[in-house]
Amino acid sequence: MEYQAVEKAILQRGVEWKIDPTLDRINALMDLLGHPQRAYPIVHITGTNGKSSTARMIDALLRERNLRVGRFTSPHLTSMRERISVDGEPLSEDRFVEVYEDIRPYLELVDQQQGRLSFFEALTGMAYAAFADAPVDVAVIEVGMGGTWDATSVAEGAVAVVTPISLDHVDYLGPDIEAIAREKSGIIRPGSTAVLAQQPVAAAEVLVRRAAEVGATVAREGLEFGVLHREVAMGGQLLRIQGLKGVYEDVFLPLFGEHQAGNAACALAAVEALTGGDEPLEGDLVGRAFAQVTSPGRLEVIRRGPTVVVDAAHNPGAMETVVQAVEESFGFSRLIGVVSVMADKDVAGVLELLEPVLTEIVVTRNSSPRSMDVEELAALAEGIFGSERVHQAARIDDAIDMAIGLAEDTGEFSGAGVLITGSVVTVGDARLLLRAGGPA
Repeated sequence: MEYQAVEKAILQRGVEWKIDPTLDRINALMDLLGHPQRAYPIVHITGTNGKSSTARMIDALLRERNLRVGRFTSPHLTSMRERISVDGEPLSEDRFVEVYEDIRPYLELVDQQQGRLSFFEALTGMAYAAFADAPVDVAVIEVGMGGTWDATSVAEGAVAVVTPISLDHVDYLGPDIEAIAREKSGIIRPGSTAVLAQQPVAAAEVLVRRAAEVGATVAREGLEFGVLHREVAMGGQLLRIQGLKGVYEDVFLPLFGEHQAGNAACALAAVEALTGGDEPLEGDLVGRAFAQVTSPGRLEVIRRGPTVVVDAAHNPGAMETVVQAVEESFGFSRLIGVVSVMADKDVAGVLELLEPVLTEIVVTRNSSPRSMDVEELAALAEGIFGSERVHQAARIDDAIDMAIGLAEDTGEFSGAGVLITGSVVTVGDARLLLRAGGPA
């Protein structure tokens, strides 16, 4: 099969955002495959925001220790292959096809006996199989949604990382922070180490209770580890981090925002917990690893003159961190927003957070069928920004052109910028249009 045919076959298994709270099908698949997820230690990551960035940082730290690392993240920006990486690189098209062909008979058998495996279940099976076949020394696994019922939870992580929890996917995960935290706490397993980012009180109580119930060791940001000092630096920030085993000085992180500093502290604590012993990691190793970290689609500068920044924030929790980081790190005197969001999100909450930092906003739709209608989005935006600051474009390419034109009209290239945000799909579309980007 060709790569495009494989991608189409996986997509035909249904949309990613609809989940069925059962592990029966994925467990059946793992049984048939010989439980590849047991062939390597796992760092399992859940939370609402920051999961992919944290996964990339953990991956970088482990590879700098000369370990072979598999990384499974979601969703993707431009290519499905981005989700399954080995040695820091997405599977090649040929290898992606090989892995699919290897497990296809087992997918079809489960389809017949247990009901059709979902899009995400099929990819999860591919990832675990690819990592066992590589073989990898460690796998860094990001949940798709939630924790207890997520397909990735057929594996038991030696380390469970919980990034900041906020309201999102309430139709599936529960109506409040406590319910969402309860679902996500399912990745904390007996005897593991739970690395917890700073959380709302209600979430923290649930997570610590779960750790106590299963006998997991708890490491909490702000108590057992955390960022001691940070300052904005050219192209990122300079950090002093208290780890679980020592203090790491003058760590340069080429990513923007306080939230990324917190992600870095969680990643460092996770790797310290995984390695065991009492000795800290080598300081130079930590510095080298973090200096090469990238997080595509997360406050990523993809053009200069005027500066165009993309960020995949799609809920108020994520957008709040983006707004803070933009104000801290970029200092735009004039900022034009291009915004397209999914209709099932807290759109008003996202727009309200953007209003203070955007001079004008161009609303549009992205390539997803879930994208909110432009006129509906414009009506919401006008209620928050006022009609004189809101522009509409039916297509995202036209919206980007309009926003760049609005920024250029000032003649202040150094002080004007464009922020493209609202969804992972929005950012993926923009990266393709402005950079013809391949897999991130």
